[in-house]
Amino acid sequence: MAKIRTNGPENYSRPIRRLLVGILVVLLLGLFVLWRIDSPRVERFRAALVDAVVPNMDWALAPVTRAMAMIDNFQSYTRIYEQNQELKRELQQMKAWKEAALQLEQKNARLLDLNQVRLDPKLTHVTGVVMADSGSPFRQSVLLNVGARDGIRDGWATMDGIGLVGRISGVGSRTSRVILVTDTSSRIPVTIQPSGQKAILSGDNSPLPPLDFVEDDDEVRPGDRVVTSGDGGVFPAGLLVGQVVMGSDRRLRVALAADYQRLEFLRVLRSHELETISDPGGLIAPPLLPSVPLPEVDAEGEAAAPPAPGGGSVADQGSGDAEGGGLSASGGADG
Repeated sequence: MAKIRTNGPENYSRPIRRLLVGILVVLLLGLFVLWRIDSPRVERFRAALVDAVVPNMDWALAPVTRAMAMIDNFQSYTRIYEQNQELKRELQQMKAWKEAALQLEQKNARLLDLNQVRLDPKLTHVTGVVMADSGSPFRQSVLLNVGARDGIRDGWATMDGIGLVGRISGVGSRTSRVILVTDTSSRIPVTIQPSGQKAILSGDNSPLPPLDFVEDDDEVRPGDRVVTSGDGGVFPAGLLVGQVVMGSDRRLRVALAADYQRLEFLRVLRSHELETISDPGGLIAPPLLPSVPLPEVDAEGEAAAPPAPGGGSVADQGSGDAEGGGLSASGGADG
């Protein structure tokens, strides 16, 4: 059975599309040929055509302009993102430099504090850098990068920029150990000013070591200054230790002047040489004075020599009277 063709829009759309495409192709080919002809007349025609058509084509160029603007904006956003990442990297570097500058400033301040501390002019010192603890039996100790080659000896006091930190206990060739005053093995004789009370600063592994054996607790007030007394010759006298505070357990304790949270540099004080005591009795008995030899008397020469005028009778008389008095006294006692 034959198909019946109906006259509808679909039967006309396809030929119309073909016709329009053909016309567009012819126009494009004509424009191509027109722009390829090298002739003065054709050149004037092209200029007139451009002047007549292009100003009226703004509406057609608007999407292209918007698209180009979007592309430029995207490229600009990409550049801004790259600059932002670069600034973030520079900011991280600046933070690292700032931290390094702060550390150097703190070290400089600590060194300035060390230079400004007023000590006994006789006490020379060696400054060392604090190293990590090597894990000794002492729970409160640090290591210094100075040792026997720098003249360090056991028992010397160590200070930071302000107060007493501890004492040298163990010296190697290039390092030495410092026992802090907060360690349980530390016992330091101190003086509490202005009352002048003597006490013992005993370490207990706490930041506020207690004061033991205070002579008179009533004379001590919170805020009093605590310095080394120099008793026993272990530490020089007058080194600042801290201030008296009242602990939560109602015991007198010391707020240490040294900053134990930031021990970077320590000053090792060269103590005076102490006399070696070989005789135990020398600790108590006073030193003996040198004996003066008595002049020798020649008895035979004095007997042979003539008596001095008036001297012999007085001596004899005195001697006789003394003997007589003695006899009468003895006789009286017998009687």
